[in-house]
Amino acid sequence: MLVDVHSHLFRYPMHFSKDFVTQVRRARSGVEIDLTVRWDEYHAHASRCDKTIVFGGKAKLSGLWVPDQEVAAYVRDHSDKLIGFLSVDPTQPGWQDELHQGHQDLKLRGIKLLSMYAGFYPNDRKLDYLWEYATRHRLPVLLHTGTTFVAQAPLDCTIPRHLDDVAIRFPDVKIIMAHISHPYEGECVVTIRKHPNVYADCSALHYRPFQLYHSLMLVQEYGVWDKILFGSDYPFTTVDASLEGMRQLNCMLEGTSLPRLDMAKMEEMFQRNTLEILEIDA
Repeated sequence: MLVDVHSHLFRYPMHFSKDFVTQVRRARSGVEIDLTVRWDEYHAHASRCDKTIVFGGKAKLSGLWVPDQEVAAYVRDHSDKLIGFLSVDPTQPGWQDELHQGHQDLKLRGIKLLSMYAGFYPNDRKLDYLWEYATRHRLPVLLHTGTTFVAQAPLDCTIPRHLDDVAIRFPDVKIIMAHISHPYEGECVVTIRKHPNVYADCSALHYRPFQLYHSLMLVQEYGVWDKILFGSDYPFTTVDASLEGMRQLNCMLEGTSLPRLDMAKMEEMFQRNTLEILEIDA
């Protein structure tokens, strides 16, 4: 079963501030990216994908705000394929009400947090209510971890060790660290190894192939292939491009004695039943 655990709903530039639109050009060497999500475009490059998890995002500090109502409507339009997650920005008033509405009224089935983009620490005791709620209602929580192009987004808020603290105090929550936390892959790998319910996704990494090779070699050497979930990060890239790029990683090693990635383990990761792991009824 191929599940894309990481895709977005954006309307560009509607959901972004002018400052964010300016800064996003850093993501692709000065080229402006149209981040509008189009189902036909996504599906055309994800034809083998059985289910896709989709979310918006809320981060006042960085200038990103996607109402959960729009995510829920998008999911309803493609209910045979999509599973929606809600988002909250805990630095803003009313976030607990939005948590309740997204889960109870809109029937969204997980939580997406942008701790770095919003400027908060996920292990802040002020967020204990969120982690308690996620535990009580068995909601998986996916967080952006790793690098960013947004100047005002504090890198320290995204360090994987903060989620080590969360997992110690809330061990039953299913936590997914996006992007293997690059460039903090080492911290990510040792964190997912020690906590049974903490995972990482491999989204939006294939276009940095040598870095991804090193990231997955850490995964392999620490024996945590089973803790990696497949994701695309559409619209930044696609399912098909991600699969193709990852399957070709060993090709650049030809003529060297560098160790090879275990492609059988990688294929198992692509076909992993992510929904079962996250306890989401398909």
